Amino acid sequence: MTAAPDSGSAPDSGSAPDSGSGPGGCSADELSTLFLFEKLTSEQLAWLCREGEVITVPAGLVYAEGEPAERLYVLLSGTVTLYRRVGADDVEVNRTSLRGAYGGAFYAYLGDRIPQVYNNSMRAVEPCRFFVLAADKFARLMTEWFPMAVHLLEGLFFGVRSAQEVVGQRERLLALGSLSAGLTHELNNPAAAAVRAVGGLRERILTLREGLASIAAGPDDRTVLTALLRLQAQTAKLVSHAADLTPLQASDQEDDVADWLTDHGVTDGWDLAPSFVQAGLHTDWLAKAAEAIGAAVGQEVDLPAVLRVLGNTVEIELLMADITDAVTRIFALVGAARQYSQLDRAPYQVADIHDLLESTLVMLGGAIGPGITVVRNYDRSLPPVPCYPAELNQVWTNLIDNALAAMAGSGTLTITTSADDGNAIVEIADTGSGIPAEIVDRIYEPFFTTKPVGQGTGLGLDISWRIVVTRHHGDLRVRSQPGDTRFTVRLPLTPQAAVTGAADSSGPESPQG
Repeated sequence: MTAAPDSGSAPDSGSAPDSGSGPGGCSADELSTLFLFEKLTSEQLAWLCREGEVITVPAGLVYAEGEPAERLYVLLSGTVTLYRRVGADDVEVNRTSLRGAYGGAFYAYLGDRIPQVYNNSMRAVEPCRFFVLAADKFARLMTEWFPMAVHLLEGLFFGVRSAQEVVGQRERLLALGSLSAGLTHELNNPAAAAVRAVGGLRERILTLREGLASIAAGPDDRTVLTALLRLQAQTAKLVSHAADLTPLQASDQEDDVADWLTDHGVTDGWDLAPSFVQAGLHTDWLAKAAEAIGAAVGQEVDLPAVLRVLGNTVEIELLMADITDAVTRIFALVGAARQYSQLDRAPYQVADIHDLLESTLVMLGGAIGPGITVVRNYDRSLPPVPCYPAELNQVWTNLIDNALAAMAGSGTLTITTSADDGNAIVEIADTGSGIPAEIVDRIYEPFFTTKPVGQGTGLGLDISWRIVVTRHHGDLRVRSQPGDTRFTVRLPLTPQAAVTGAADSSGPESPQG
């Protein structure tokens, strides 16, 4: 802390007693031995003793996270621990016996521009002595004794927050651009397939019309056309029941069908054979169809013309099936995009975590190359999770995108879900190069990134941490070694645990003092 000028006067300053005694046994001499106050003048130390007090606190809770921050605590003796609420548990983030370590209302000088609540819980491990100063007195001390320092601290605090917001927006825009590119790529394939199928369908319908017109204009009577239309309807129903064949099986059957068609006067049998085989209609069916049309009309018919009409009918049905598949795929992609964005949902709701993960995988489909294997180890018995779905989707996006980047186009992405002690567990693992041990403790720091300049903002994991821990009162941890990096997200399954408690803009807790 910057020292006040020797000539500066303390608020309500008066003569400092030699020994510096004050309320509750406060001693200016004792305060002067603390690193926090060692540069203060005797008048300032005397003011602290008049306005503050020394208290002894038994082992137990000193103050609780989320409560109004009313006092600044400076440790004189004893041992304290700091805790953060994670789900239903209090997690110890710091333990100290350092004289002068402080906690509590140390942001009081920022006033009502930020929520004035304790951002952690403090417990005394043993009876502890504290110098305690009311928040409004500490705010006055800071603004009157160290006005320049306050301006610098305000600039630093709000500057970092503003930078986080701006870069966070940039992070979201970059993610949106990547997701949009992936979604566009995914939509392009079925859309192109539908366009190709529509073009082919138009040609086949034209050919079918010409074939039917040729038969109708021929010497055969109306019974031939009626029988043919009936056989067309039967053929169309059979197309959807085609069995899947291996390439070798399909090739053999196409040869057989093409030979049969050639033997029966169809000169372009090689063109029609693949469609008949794809539809599951082989030589036995063709023979029965030819026999049926002849028996129905009781006369000779132009069998090649009839078989061409049936071939066009099959191709039309196959093309319509292709169009249906393409449109269904587009509909599923749009549904996944809606699920991912949660545009039509309430911001807080109970959601199936697997639906959120799947919608994210769909949105990132363009980034999951052929060299990446996605393994899903889902526990489908996992109950719905109370959450902010759109924000969790951002977490999945950040973690999966980092995993894909670490694998550089080749590896296995494994997503595992499970339940444990009232929490939903989501683990995202990759087989990439891993996180070096010397930086693993820094990965949640704002703006820290190992990616090249322009390829990462350093806020992806920071944002993910805030969403999981602050918004959902969950937990986010990482274990990493070369070839095996695992991010584990723990989310409460009870709505009360997910939404209770004050939101905190700070990141992972650091010790003060």
